[in-house]
Order: sequence, then structure tokens, then C-alpha cells
Amino acid sequence: MLKCIQLFRKREVHVITLTLAEIFILVAVTLGIVVISNVFAFRFGIAYRKKIAEAEIGSAEEEAKRIISEAYKAGENKKREVLLEAKEEIHRARMELDREIKERRSEIQRQERRLQQKEENLDRKVESLEIREEKLNKKTKEIQALQQEISEIYKKQVDELERISGLTVEEAKNYLLKNIENEIKHKAAIMIKDVEAKAREEAEQKAKNIITAAIQKCAADHVAETTVSVVPLPNDEMKGRIIGREGRNIRTLETLTGIDLIIDDTPEAVILSGFDPIRREIARLALEKLIIDGRIHPARIEETVERAKKEVENTIRQEGEHATFETGVHGLHPEIIKLLGKLRFRTSYGQNVLKHSIEVAHLAGIMAGELGVDVSLAKRAGLLHDIGKAVDHEMEGSHVTIGAEIAKKYKESQQVIHAIMAHHGDIEPETTIACLVQAADTISAARPGARRENLETYIKRLEKLEEIANSFSGVDKSFAIQAGREIRIMVKPEDVNDEDAVFIARDIVKRIENELEYPGQIKVNVIRETRVVEYAK
Repeated sequence: MLKCIQLFRKREVHVITLTLAEIFILVAVTLGIVVISNVFAFRFGIAYRKKIAEAEIGSAEEEAKRIISEAYKAGENKKREVLLEAKEEIHRARMELDREIKERRSEIQRQERRLQQKEENLDRKVESLEIREEKLNKKTKEIQALQQEISEIYKKQVDELERISGLTVEEAKNYLLKNIENEIKHKAAIMIKDVEAKAREEAEQKAKNIITAAIQKCAADHVAETTVSVVPLPNDEMKGRIIGREGRNIRTLETLTGIDLIIDDTPEAVILSGFDPIRREIARLALEKLIIDGRIHPARIEETVERAKKEVENTIRQEGEHATFETGVHGLHPEIIKLLGKLRFRTSYGQNVLKHSIEVAHLAGIMAGELGVDVSLAKRAGLLHDIGKAVDHEMEGSHVTIGAEIAKKYKESQQVIHAIMAHHGDIEPETTIACLVQAADTISAARPGARRENLETYIKRLEKLEEIANSFSGVDKSFAIQAGREIRIMVKPEDVNDEDAVFIARDIVKRIENELEYPGQIKVNVIRETRVVEYAK
């Protein structure tokens, strides 16, 4: 075939000039070449693919070896980490166990110490009880010996007394019984005398019962007023605004109200000083309104003071109407109602005059009802008995005379006028109403706490009671109670026995009777208390 190819290459003739045999040979050679080339190509492809497959298998084996190696290394690392964590967990558990063991050991040690201390305390107590038991046994024997000795001495003394007196025991008993009988007869005579005295005082007792019932049914408040009022300020800066430039604001307020304003170092407060309570109330209202408004200047002050005057006048009228409504007294002249309202701002010895007048009206009305006298007339006279105090600082004369003139002016009845004139004893009371008003006025003014000087006397009496009780030996504490009608005295049980407590009570009663002046009677309680205190440990 190679030869044919060479011949074909050497000839320089066209294929068309070839012979049939040559064409056939050429086709055969070409086909052979193609077949051979295909066989070579196939074999070469198989060899190439085998080589590629072997290369891929080799790389896959290397990759597998690498993955296995890395997996082995990762497994070793994980194994080391797990082992390390396990060791740490074991270490922590061991430390926790050691700490818990130490705590339990310390707790056991503390409990052992407590038990040991308790055992020691019990041992000491047992020893102390044994010592006390020995002492008690010793004292018991001593007491028994003393009792025997006392019995012998008593027998000797009885024999000696019989020898000296020349009387036997029975004769002495009869003598004592005779003396006791005479003493009982004397006490019986005293009791009979007391009964007769009580019989003579029945009328007085009945009057006291009526007065007591009236006092119990009446409970009026007492308001202690003073000559100053305090107005709180929101801050100390407000003091400068109240004073004003060169003091013009405070001068205007003092001129319009007639009240002195005291602005001192008292924090956040202004003091209003004046003897006229109505003017002081006007000044207080005006100042409070100015503080709330914040606009403080002379023109505003004049306007505010005028409004405060109208408010106070309205308050006076309302207070008067409230007093007449509360007491049930109707038909009074409007001017008298206004004067009653003014009494709301008047005081007598620290006692509010309007409250006092209302209380007198209630007391007089209750007592009149008990005696069957005109209740409404008694209330009317009681409510108006101090009406003169509303204007006694503006007119000359006592409040009794002024009050009677006011009652005449506004056409009050002659009985009311007479009660007003007689309630302080200026004239003798001629009617039952006048007597009731006089008694009600005295009750309202005299009870403890109603007036300032009476309250001081009352407190001094209580202090004197406690001072007398505390002056006795063995007295621990004393308390005057029940408005001074009872005193409770605590004595020291180690210094005073039961028999001594009786003598202390009698001695205190005698000193109270000799040194104090008081109405009724005072109960003396002497209290002796024995306490035994022990502590469980």
C-alpha cells in the first residue's frame, strides 16, 4: 500500500487517466488506511481513557487517604477535647464535693459546740438548783425552828399577860368583844347621822342630777383664740413682695386693716397681731387672697381688703343664723343675729363667746325641760345673755348693761332682759329662767378645760395629787385619772407588803383631805404587783 501511495505521489497525471485496476487498488488502499486508522484510533482511545481512569482512581485514592487522615486527626482532637472536659468536670465535682464536705463538717462542729454549751448550761443549772435546794432545805429547817421558838415565846407571853393582867384568856376575849361592840355602836351612830344628812340633801341632790343630765346631753366645742394669726407663705421671696418698694405694700395693708404685720425670721410665715379679732380676720383673708393672686400693690390691696370685709360680714351673718338654727331660737331681730355672729370672733379667758352662748342655751333649755319651765324662753335668754360682748369694746359700760340695753332696743321680753342683767349677780334673780341662765353660765365656764385659768388650777390639782402620792416611801409611780377623782398608786412589792399598802392608802387619804380643796370625793387605789420573770435559753 505504501508503494501504491508512493507511485501515486510520483505520477503527475490526473485521476481520470488512471486505469480501472489502479482505481480499484487506490480505493482498496484508502479503505484499508481508514480501517487501520480507525483501529489505531480505537486502541489509542481505550489506552487514553484507561490512563485517565487510572489517574482519577489514583487521585481519588489520595483524596480518600487525605480525608481519612483528616478525619482521624479530627477524631483525635475531639477525643482529646472530650477527655479534657471530662477531667475538668470531674475536677469541679470533686471541688464541690470537698466544699460541701467542709460545710457539713463545720455545721456538725457548730452543732457539737451548741450541744456542748447546752450541756454546760444544764450542768450549771443543775448545780444552781442543787444549791438552791440546799438553801431552801436549810431555810425550811430554820423556819421550823423559829416557829417552834415563836410558839414557846407566845405561850410564855400569854402566861405572863395572864399573870400581869390577872385575866384569863376567856376574860380577855370578853373584854375585847365588849370594846368592839362599843366601837360598832359608834359607827352605827355615824351611819345613822349620814343617812339623816342624805335625807336633808335630797333636794340638792335632785338639782345636781338635773344639772348633770344637762351637762351630759350638751357637748359644745371650745375654740381658744389668741391675739395673733399666722399666715403661711409659699416661699420666703413672698415676704419682699408683701413689704413692697420702700414698704408701701405693708403700710397700705396695715392702714386699711388696723392690724400689725410682723415679718421676722420665721420661715415662710407672716404674723398678724391685733386685739380686734374681726379686723385680724379681715387682714388674714386679704393677705391670703393677695398671696394666691400674686399681684401685690396698693390698688390691689385696697380692692382685696374691701372684698375680705364683705366676706367677713357674710360670715358673721351666717354664724349668727347658724347659732339660732342650732339652738332653735327664732324670731330674733336681724341686728341681734348680726351681733351673735360677731361673738364668733370674741373670746373670754380663752373661751369662744359664741360657742359658750350656744352651750348656755342648750344647758338652760335642758334644765328648763326637767323642771317644766318654758324651754324656748330659757334657750333665748341663754343665747342672748352675753350679747353685750359683741360691742363692749366699742361702747362704755359692762357687757351686762350693754346686753340689756340691746335687748330693750330690739324689743325682747322682760324675762330675757332680766336674765341678762342677773346672770353675773349684778341684780338678784327673780325668775326661774334667770336662775337657770345663771347656773348654765357657771357650768359652761367652770368645767375643766373651758377657760384658761380654770384649766391651770385643774392641772395644778392633778400635779399636787401625784406629788402627795409620790412623797411616800415605797411608791414607784402614781397616776391621777378620772379628771382628778381617782388616783392609782403603784408600790414596790419588795418594799411594801399587803399590810403596809393599807396604811399607805389611809395616810394618802388623810394628806389629800388636809392639803387639797376639791369637789366630791377622790378614790385612792394602791396597787401592789408581784412578778416572777425567767428566761428560757
